[in-house]
Amino acid sequence: MRYNFREKPLLKRIAVILSLALAIFILMQFGDHPVWVERYYSEGFYVLICYTLHPLFNLFPFSVGDIIYVAVIAYLIYKTISFFKLLFKKQFKKAGVMLLGLVIGVQAGILTFYLFWGMNYFRPSAAERLNLRDTSFTTADLHKVTQLLIDSANATRARVTAADMAQSNSTIYQTAKHALSGLSTSSVSFRAWHPRVKPSMLTFLLNFMGTSGYYNPFTSEAQINFQMPVFNRPFVACHEMSHQMGYGAEDEADFAGFVVAIHSKDRLLRYSAYHLAVSEFMYSLGRRDTVAYKALKATISKQVRHDYATEHSYWLSYENKLNAISSIFYDSFLKANNQPQGLETYNRMVLLVMAQERKNWVH
Repeated sequence: MRYNFREKPLLKRIAVILSLALAIFILMQFGDHPVWVERYYSEGFYVLICYTLHPLFNLFPFSVGDIIYVAVIAYLIYKTISFFKLLFKKQFKKAGVMLLGLVIGVQAGILTFYLFWGMNYFRPSAAERLNLRDTSFTTADLHKVTQLLIDSANATRARVTAADMAQSNSTIYQTAKHALSGLSTSSVSFRAWHPRVKPSMLTFLLNFMGTSGYYNPFTSEAQINFQMPVFNRPFVACHEMSHQMGYGAEDEADFAGFVVAIHSKDRLLRYSAYHLAVSEFMYSLGRRDTVAYKALKATISKQVRHDYATEHSYWLSYENKLNAISSIFYDSFLKANNQPQGLETYNRMVLLVMAQERKNWVH
């Protein structure tokens, strides 16, 4: 007996679901072979994606990804209402077909995510690629580097002028882009393909989620919260564009953004990087040695401390239950994508910076 799939929508959709499930399963097998991912995806297929999508979506001054997300959410709400209407009318077959269509949509989204960018989560770590495997360090080492970073933050903040703090967002984005492009020409490890960062039209929502920016893997767009304190924006721009370079893990994107920023000659960009680094290192030092933490905290300049207070007040003003809920979901997302530490992954930037410093000491 031959089935006519046009007359059997349920069978047709089940066949599509099975096919997509097989495709996702095959793709996930590469997750256990980081060398293959690096050679055939990160240095192969993903580069083609960058050369195609980056110039295309750079044509638009606004975030196409934001629009797509809003459209998808609106569509899902519409479909959910329609689904319950069908159940209320006892049209169970149509409801089943609609539900299977939703499963297909989710599967297609997962497959697109990993094909367009997500496989970068499974490439060899930045520590391996940059030869920074030795991430062990003593508390004394941590204390020393933290002091150096505080000195750098104090010095760069003292050089930042009122005009620097009054920079427009477009100027900040261009400065970060030029810094990334400059390093890209001299370092294979920081190769970028038509990088760009855009202000997110969903910034009002990002504020309540406690998010400074995000990378859209479907359109390869780097988005930034354009309302947060001005001294945070330059580094976040570098962080999000680091995702465009293929740095998947958050600690790696933090490290890459930090390296890009401190190689820049722009005063605000350099300070933005040191501002972030001091925060990360002081957090790590505080967990190891509270006495050393308090001693170094006293060496942070008044200007820098004032900026930390400004930053804290800004995010505190938006703190709510949505922030907590989004953090739980994002923590689970990170753990599902080769980052078992979840949100703690952000703090692991310290390991890479310490390994870089150790490498400098040896040389």
